[in-house]
Amino acid sequence: MNISSPRAESREFDSLHFRQALSQFATGVTVITTRLEDGSFRGLTASSFNSVSLDPPLVLWSLGTSANSLPIFSGNSHYVINVLNAEQAHLAKLFSRRSDDPWDGVEFELSRTGMPILKDAIAWFECHNRSRYPEGDHVIFVGEVEDCAFTPQSPLIFHGGQFGKLK
Repeated sequence: MNISSPRAESREFDSLHFRQALSQFATGVTVITTRLEDGSFRGLTASSFNSVSLDPPLVLWSLGTSANSLPIFSGNSHYVINVLNAEQAHLAKLFSRRSDDPWDGVEFELSRTGMPILKDAIAWFECHNRSRYPEGDHVIFVGEVEDCAFTPQSPLIFHGGQFGKLK
């Protein structure tokens, strides 16, 4: 069945208004980590994380097409999605900006494939980089979860442009 619906001829809002409306949706905060061929690590903060499927276990996240790390995450076979706890806003801020060595002083363990798992993350998902879909000004990454773990704690949330905690 193919149902066609008409598209709006114009939008009644600009990108700033759209962004402000989106900021009203509270999300968890993640740091996506990976390891390069030279053994160095990369990480970035992302609040665009969702489950896709239980069987097979799939998750998604997105990254802007202008991000310097896009070729790294597009080309690597694996990455880890680390879900931050309420006390890890400093890590979210650290990995949200460019730094010479954001890993200095960051505690982590290595997964079975050598990817960094952040200490005290409330959950982590080690993913095979299954597929990527360019859409608008982002690329949607779909990861097949090969391993995961969790420790129930209060999550770090992002709402209205601010990091916070559940009350």
